[in-house]
Amino acid sequence: MNRFGRIRRGGRGQGGFSMIEVLIALVVLAVGLLGLALLQTMNLRYTKSAEQRTKAINLASSIIDTMRTNRSELVAYAVEESQFEDVDPSAGCERSGALNAARNLEQWMCEVKEALGPEADGSITIAGSSVRVQINWSEDNLPSLAGGANVVLESVL
Repeated sequence: MNRFGRIRRGGRGQGGFSMIEVLIALVVLAVGLLGLALLQTMNLRYTKSAEQRTKAINLASSIIDTMRTNRSELVAYAVEESQFEDVDPSAGCERSGALNAARNLEQWMCEVKEALGPEADGSITIAGSSVRVQINWSEDNLPSLAGGANVVLESVL
């Protein structure tokens, strides 16, 4: 008899964990680690998406600021999405030559493609002193936004 008034069976009392307890603990741990791995994957995807949105907003702001400094050629900054088809950023987007509206626009379109991928495009619409800049790109890493991410920035110059 032990000190709690129970009768001992066999020579010793049970010590340690049973195999079932260990397996259940391992399953719980594995499920938790899989959840953490999924959380990390989603975190990376959303971080990439936020980075691309920040780049798009900065690019839209930069072209509006450029247009503010060159108001005399404002109408020359109008762009349609189809004009992005001929842009090739593989050679790099260097600033060289005369800085006029055409060169600034060419530089900006190259930077859009370089920063947001080869499928990126955009448009600039000018109505009087109001400007609307739209940039579109594909976010393949987020299925909910695949092929449909865009930023629109409007300003009065």
